[in-house]
Amino acid sequence: MSLMFLINPRFLSAVLLLQDGFAIFRRIWSYLTFRFIDSPNLKVSAARLVIGIALLVLSLFFSGKLSSLLDRRIARRTHINPGLRYTIARLLRYLLITIAIVAVLKGAFELDLTSVAVVFTALSVGIGFGLQYIAADIASGFILLFEQPIRVGDRITIGDDEGDVQSIKLRTTIIFTNDRIAIIVPNSRLVSQRVINWSYGDPRARIAIPISVATTSDVNVVTETLLRAAEGVENVLTDPPPKVQFLKFGDYSLDFRLLVWTRQPNRHPQIKSDINYRIERLFRETGIEIPYPKQEFLLRQLKPEADVDDLLSGDRDDRDRRAGRASDEPRRD
Repeated sequence: MSLMFLINPRFLSAVLLLQDGFAIFRRIWSYLTFRFIDSPNLKVSAARLVIGIALLVLSLFFSGKLSSLLDRRIARRTHINPGLRYTIARLLRYLLITIAIVAVLKGAFELDLTSVAVVFTALSVGIGFGLQYIAADIASGFILLFEQPIRVGDRITIGDDEGDVQSIKLRTTIIFTNDRIAIIVPNSRLVSQRVINWSYGDPRARIAIPISVATTSDVNVVTETLLRAAEGVENVLTDPPPKVQFLKFGDYSLDFRLLVWTRQPNRHPQIKSDINYRIERLFRETGIEIPYPKQEFLLRQLKPEADVDDLLSGDRDDRDRRAGRASDEPRRD
C-alpha cells in the first residue's frame, strides 16, 4: 500500500516541482546575495541594500518618535530656560539620527568607520571651498545652539528687521515679526553682524518717546503731564519708574523725552501708541501746545498816503518841465 503511494505520479510531480522551486529560490538568493561591492571596508549586495534601506527607514522613524518623546519630557521641566530646552531637544534629535545612520551602515554594509573618517577629512577641504557659505551657516548654527547669544523666544533686531525668534535650525533662523511675517535669516548673519537682543540677560527694555512743546510752555507742567500719561498703561513697569528728560531748546520748541520700561519689548509699538493717545488728551486738558514751524512776514509803511501822493505829483511836474526844456532847445542841423 505504501509502495503504491510512493509511485503515485501526482506525488512525484509535486516533489519535482518543489525541487524546482527550491532551485529557483536558491538562484534568486544567489543573485540577491551577490556582492557587487566586496572590499575589506564595505560589502554591498542587493539583499544588503534592501535590508539597509528598510533598517534606515525604521531607525529614522523610531529615532524621531524617541526624540519627540524626549522633547515632551524636557518641555515639562519649566525651571529650565525655554531656549535651553530647545537647544537640548535639537541636539538630542541630531545625535539620535546620527547614531541610527551609523548603526545601519555598520550593521548592514559592514562599513569601516575609520575609512569613512579619512574620506570625510580629505573631502572637508573641498567642501569648505565649494560650500563655504553653507558650511559657515551650519557652523554658526552650532555656535548659536551652544553659546546661546540668541535663543528661541528672544526679541531681536537685525538691520531693519525686528521680531521674535521662532526656531533655530541647522542653517537658518526663523523670525516672526509683529505682522506674523516669517523672516528666514542665515545663521552666519546672526553671528557675524550686529544684532540687538532685547531679551538677552535682563528681559526689561526701555522705550523712549520724544515729544516737543511750544517755547511758552511751563516745563514743570509738561514734566508732570508726561509722567501722568505713563501711569496705568498696560505692560509699563513701575519699577524702574517712568522718567522725563529735558533734551534741548529747539529752534521753535522745547524738546523732551519720556522714558518707560517694559518686560514685553515685542509690544513696544502698541505701548508707544497707548502713551501717545494719553499725551494728546492730557495736553488738550492742560492747554499745552505742540509747536509747528511758522514763518512771519513784517510789512512796513515808510510814509503816510498823502505824502506818497505829493511825491508822485512832484515827479510828474519834474517830467513835464524836462520835456518843455527839451522842446524849446533849437534843433541842430
